[in-house]
Amino acid sequence: MSWRRRSSWFFLSLGLLALAETLLGQTPVSPNEPSAAVAPSVSSAPNPAGASGPAVIAGGAASTPLRLNIGLEGGGKPADVSVAIQLVVLMTLLTLAPSLVILMTSFTRIVIVLGFVRTAIGVPSAPANQIIVGLSLFLTFFLMGPVFDRMNAEALQPYLAGEMTSVQAVEKGTVPLREFMLKQTRTRDLEFFLELGRFPPTKVEDLPLRVVVPAFVISELQTAFQMGFLLFLPFLVVDFLVSSILMALGMMMMPPAIVSLPFKLLLFVLVDGWHLVVRSLVESFR
Repeated sequence: MSWRRRSSWFFLSLGLLALAETLLGQTPVSPNEPSAAVAPSVSSAPNPAGASGPAVIAGGAASTPLRLNIGLEGGGKPADVSVAIQLVVLMTLLTLAPSLVILMTSFTRIVIVLGFVRTAIGVPSAPANQIIVGLSLFLTFFLMGPVFDRMNAEALQPYLAGEMTSVQAVEKGTVPLREFMLKQTRTRDLEFFLELGRFPPTKVEDLPLRVVVPAFVISELQTAFQMGFLLFLPFLVVDFLVSSILMALGMMMMPPAIVSLPFKLLLFVLVDGWHLVVRSLVESFR
């Protein structure tokens, strides 16, 4: 049994070797047969250029030496970072995109003011959070449209056309956004963060983004709370009137909020409240 197994392995190995030689295009050569390779014949004619000239092959063509050509293309183009680094930066920006939209645009003021309107009326679930956030987002795109157009024309399109590097495109693209934030930021907030960071006296156009962005956010929060206070005043007057009337009628057990809610909704609808709020928000950025 062992002899049969060994013989089968032997024949299987021979078959695999023959198949490999066939696939590789190699024909086994017997050691007794002469080699079929023939060396190229070189003419013995003297070289007309002298003894130091190149040898001539029997075919009549001179042997050309091997050459290595290294070309440096794009020498006139500005140097740019590698594609891998650009991909890392792009993924980082996509991760931080929600924070950039919230903190560096008009979104903060709009969503806070719309939230105050809902709370002042007394209906915490109408409109829903999705509607408030969605309306704030589209109003942000509406207000930031000119800024985004400038960023596209001054930075994105030249970068896609190969006229500037990615670093230059980022520097150009932040200029319109910086100007927008500086127009909406109070001077005392800028001075506050300059003092916290122990910066020397700096020109407005030379302020770094790590000073401009937090100062802009603080200014937006203060402006939004001021607008929210003004929105609460008329609804607070309605609550006072309803409470006084209920007290005068002796209806002590009747919750004033239930009675005043229809009157506040009626007041908001009669004065076309949503138009007034949106108009005030848009004009506050101008």
